[in-house]
Amino acid sequence: MGSAVISLDAELAWGFHHYPEPPNDVLRHARGVWGQLCRLFDEYEIPATWAITGHLMLDACRDPHRGHPAGERCCTTATDDLPAGKLWFGDGLVDTVASADVDHEIASHGFTHVHFEHESMDRGFAADELAACVEAADARGFDPSSFVFPVNRVEYRDLLADHGFDCYRGHPAGESDRGPIRRRATKLASGIVGRPAPPVVTPHVDEYGLVDVPASLYLFDFQGVARSILGRVTTDPVVRRAVAGIDAAARSEGVFHMWLHPHDVRGPRDVARLDSILSHVAARRRSHGLRVETMGDVADRVRAASR
Repeated sequence: MGSAVISLDAELAWGFHHYPEPPNDVLRHARGVWGQLCRLFDEYEIPATWAITGHLMLDACRDPHRGHPAGERCCTTATDDLPAGKLWFGDGLVDTVASADVDHEIASHGFTHVHFEHESMDRGFAADELAACVEAADARGFDPSSFVFPVNRVEYRDLLADHGFDCYRGHPAGESDRGPIRRRATKLASGIVGRPAPPVVTPHVDEYGLVDVPASLYLFDFQGVARSILGRVTTDPVVRRAVAGIDAAARSEGVFHMWLHPHDVRGPRDVARLDSILSHVAARRRSHGLRVETMGDVADRVRAASR
């Protein structure tokens, strides 16, 4: 009996700090999506790992953010439609997740979403980001044990262990070996013919004592022109791939780990995609005993088995 895991990279404007100006339309919609996603997870009784950027835990900030790639006092930046408090602070959204009917895991996605291979990043900066996100979570009564690296750049894993984290979302085996041309070809092939199938992964304890819970499938990989073209000739390719991975996990002892950003969900067909996937997870839970776990659940189970 395998497991299905869903993790979300919840970051609001911090996910776009490298833009000249935060994308107002995306972020205005994204705030409402958090509650919409919680209601969808509640409907299917599926807990998820919400990896939340630490700054969103704050109600106010006195940090000048010196040396931040977005500039000093970046968290005071507003747009024509959204004040700074709704761009750089959670403003009630974290409570929406924490008060959902299902027991979601509150995890960490760094403090200000500077990825750990950024040209401005070094060990000191990384340690400060980790310390700040732990402090912000603790002030809200959370004790995050799972970490999702900003932009999926896995680095400074030893610092995760130093700051009390137990696990992280890693890369599936072989992914880093594929160049950009091969990745694009693989993406197109998977959309048209459904191959290669997304991996069912085997989480493991790494050399720092952390549990690596690799990702299997990004649920919004097919967007824009590619999605429009394929949508005319086939069913939603991401749903087909997710269903294949869920079924494979139900027949095995592995983990099928799906992930997304809340701001990926921008309209009815995005909601329909998630509804189809969550419905299939729930169906395989009933028919095959598929476990539905958070990253923290997986880490606890893997670590217990390794003792």
